[in-house]
Amino acid sequence: MFHLNIKNSPVGSVLRFGVVVVLLSTVVAGCEPITMGGKPQLSNPQPTPSTSGQTQAHNSHVASAGVGPQGGYDRTPLPQPPSLPSLDDLIGRIPQATSQSDGTAGAGEPPIIPMARGLRVAILLPLSGTNQRVGSAMLNAAQMALFEFAGSGFEVLVHDTQGTPEGAREAARLAIADGARMIIGPLLSTSVRAVSDQAIAAGVPVVAFSSDRTVAEPGVYTMGFFPSDEVKRVVEYARSKGAERFALLAPRGANGEAVSKALNASVWAAGGFVVQSEFYDPQLSDFSEPVKRIAHYDERRAALLQQRASLEAHGDEVSLLALKRLENLQTLGEVPFDALLLADGGKRLIAVAAMLPYYDIDPKKVKILGTGQWDAAGLGAEPALVGGWYAAPDPTVRKIFSDKYLAAYGIRPHRLATLAYDATALAVVLGAQNTPQPYSPDMLAQAGGFAGRDGIFRFSPSGIAERGLAVLQVQGKTARVIDPAPKAFP
Repeated sequence: MFHLNIKNSPVGSVLRFGVVVVLLSTVVAGCEPITMGGKPQLSNPQPTPSTSGQTQAHNSHVASAGVGPQGGYDRTPLPQPPSLPSLDDLIGRIPQATSQSDGTAGAGEPPIIPMARGLRVAILLPLSGTNQRVGSAMLNAAQMALFEFAGSGFEVLVHDTQGTPEGAREAARLAIADGARMIIGPLLSTSVRAVSDQAIAAGVPVVAFSSDRTVAEPGVYTMGFFPSDEVKRVVEYARSKGAERFALLAPRGANGEAVSKALNASVWAAGGFVVQSEFYDPQLSDFSEPVKRIAHYDERRAALLQQRASLEAHGDEVSLLALKRLENLQTLGEVPFDALLLADGGKRLIAVAAMLPYYDIDPKKVKILGTGQWDAAGLGAEPALVGGWYAAPDPTVRKIFSDKYLAAYGIRPHRLATLAYDATALAVVLGAQNTPQPYSPDMLAQAGGFAGRDGIFRFSPSGIAERGLAVLQVQGKTARVIDPAPKAFP
């Protein structure tokens, strides 16, 4: 059974036995230990103004969590690839206590692993500000991982970054001062950069959630989903199915540039060719011009009109038959590519895709490819996207996580919640190993990697996460896996 013990000190409150430690910026007095039961709950933190007029970097709030008969979730490990050092498999190394009918520890209780006792890890999340909803979901997921994996003596210090670099920097300072051996988070790339220098100087590794690979460096790891992995996976699959000539249609900006770079590298490595790339202003509401350009519509339309005029001029029977065959065509000739990568998501993706048939790019002849931004429900509502391929984590294991989250909290998790779950589980598992440096580069950057809720992943020594992804095909209402994710890294 889990207990929340609130210390009457300005430093904070401590939720022990594998649950969350929540730091408070004000004194919490007169609180008794709370026995957990029912669904996990988290009170939403509110900013606490300081007397100096500046907002405190850490807000007063109390988390409570537990496993109970009403709507709780079980501790059954989710299925993982047996060939990997899966996070679920490693949980067996953390002793679990047995209980007598009177509630006391059983005589057969194994000893706690010495290195796990008193181990502290900090998690930095935007629990207020514009990304509060995301931060709260990620904290919920972290608590789930602690319930399922952590033994006694493991503590997680929770700090609110307020979604700002300044808040993240102060959160990291306090976490390091409180003895955190590793920092999980923050979420945004600007916040990661704000904490990196002091964390590296203190020898405290950072496992962040940003999808900006430029924030990674030795000692700073990031678990985000990178376009390079997604593009490489779907390009290799398309190449194996015969696609040779690739084109790109992407919004201007950092993400479009990253996808373009990844596409060129992946296609070249796979022995294909990138024949055309077009970029558009993401603020546009009408995407006709960029689609016309990549479709070579004006040239192909002019070729059709010229051919019609020539046939009409001849006027013989053969010419008239040929002219009749051209009646239902918009253009003459094919586009110069076999596969087109649409590097966008949401409403813009739908709007761009809807223009493809209009400008005579036939999805039956040109394979439409996507990135992880396609990993959302409802894409099949646009006919031009049905049958398209994209790379993403295998949804099977993630759905099991999502169902458990729904049972615990009553809502579906944010898409990024699995990152917090996997990072927290990783911290627990590595922290339980009998080594004086559980979060050393050798431990974090194991070549075999780990199996998480988004499939297998591993960190490179430079701090960038590599993931094993599946290839999915857009269906009418959902997407189905057409090439499974790998179960182990080569």
